[in-house]
Amino acid sequence: MASLVELKPTAENSKFSQDIQTEKKLRKVPTLCSTRYGIAFIIHFCNFTLKAQSVILNITMVTMVNSNRSQMNGSAKRLPVDLLDGLNDTVKSFPMRVSEYDWSPQIQGILFASVNYGMILTLAPSGYLAGRVGTKRVFGVSLFVSSLLTLFTPLAADLGLIFLITTRIVQGISQGSAFGGQFALWEKWGPPCERSRLCTIALSGMPLGISIAILLGGVISQALGWPFAFYIFGSLGCVCCILWFVLVYDDPASHPWISVTEKEYIRSSMTQQVSFSKPCLPVKAILRSLPFWSMCLCGFSHQWFVNTLVAYTPTYISSVFNVNIRENGFLSALPFLAAWVVGVLGGQLTDFLLTKNFRLVTVRKLATVLGTFPPSAFLVGLPYLTSSYITSIALLTIACGLCPFCQSGIYINALDIAPRHASFLMGASRGFAQAAAILSPTVCGFILTQDLEYGWKNVFLLAFAINLAGLIFYLIFGKADVQDWAKERKLTRL
Repeated sequence: MASLVELKPTAENSKFSQDIQTEKKLRKVPTLCSTRYGIAFIIHFCNFTLKAQSVILNITMVTMVNSNRSQMNGSAKRLPVDLLDGLNDTVKSFPMRVSEYDWSPQIQGILFASVNYGMILTLAPSGYLAGRVGTKRVFGVSLFVSSLLTLFTPLAADLGLIFLITTRIVQGISQGSAFGGQFALWEKWGPPCERSRLCTIALSGMPLGISIAILLGGVISQALGWPFAFYIFGSLGCVCCILWFVLVYDDPASHPWISVTEKEYIRSSMTQQVSFSKPCLPVKAILRSLPFWSMCLCGFSHQWFVNTLVAYTPTYISSVFNVNIRENGFLSALPFLAAWVVGVLGGQLTDFLLTKNFRLVTVRKLATVLGTFPPSAFLVGLPYLTSSYITSIALLTIACGLCPFCQSGIYINALDIAPRHASFLMGASRGFAQAAAILSPTVCGFILTQDLEYGWKNVFLLAFAINLAGLIFYLIFGKADVQDWAKERKLTRL
């Protein structure tokens, strides 16, 4: 007679102690020079490219919009010193003839958000699809489509606003498939005691892509004209596609160059973590799960804050300090360079704390607090310190730099509460959070259009309130142990 018997649950601390002991027994297994870390760095580079393609419009917008339009902030100030070889005069002509558009702040907000209209549709389905057919196909095709649409963007802008918005929406659909689908890879490649490091290495490519796109976007726009910023990053994406299809495989068993030692290490470390069968998705249980909803709501509030920074940092610096696009690119890139560094180091810190017998749930919540509350508080004080550009840029850099701590918190929490369904849950939670990426630029654009004098104060205060509400909900309901509905059941014979 057959009956269903639930696997005996493993205590949270005991589980990670076993993982750490497994790691100690296999000290000869390479780390940074290993195949799994090589894949993490490849995803890092691909995420860098995808995010750069997504946000390049945010810096080129400064030159795409008619320069004769009045600034959004009537009290704009010039920087007191030159930052880049004394080139402090606004560029009045470009080496090539480029188009300019008469777009209001509200229209600009819609353009910033449009890439997220499509992204929200595919984040959750792509995570599930990647778990079924493989991350290699889902991510690779998505990267290729996004790169082609980036190359097409200047032409779409010339064809009209509707064409540009449509292009950005379709690009968002492809990018959502890439961002949501990549998490399925770590179900099979990421040992539990290394997941924070591997995931944060991969995800930290996003803030690096933002910083480099904004930095080089300003330089390229001044030297060659804004369309070349799209041509360069679109071409880079096509190169990344070749790298991806040649070097990345869905699991260690199918990888042709992985060492036997590393393959055995990954397999043995995840023996009790992941079932390699294709389990049924407990949709009703997921929808009733407060730990899952705490991830979604905290992710939403954090994405509101992050997307406010991503979309409006160049515009804020331009309106307050009245700098040219090259200096704007330099100043706007600094906060995201800081975020890249913290993103890489944050995963190292998280895994280090786990080796010191910190509870997993404590580490996840601590990382989330560091990535949400201090950045929001710094941003609220920003509009009151515009008299000092050094202080303003420092606050922006600190606020943005601390945000990636959440990569070791809410954004990989699904691997803790439901390893067997992690790819779907990560995609679903990020898909829910992506609604903030749509609403934030649109709402902020409306606020800035309606209230020129207090617009920035209202934008930053709203981001603080939303971020704080999501954090409180996660601190109350967030968990880091495998939920009952996510535990594996096996058929035994009595």
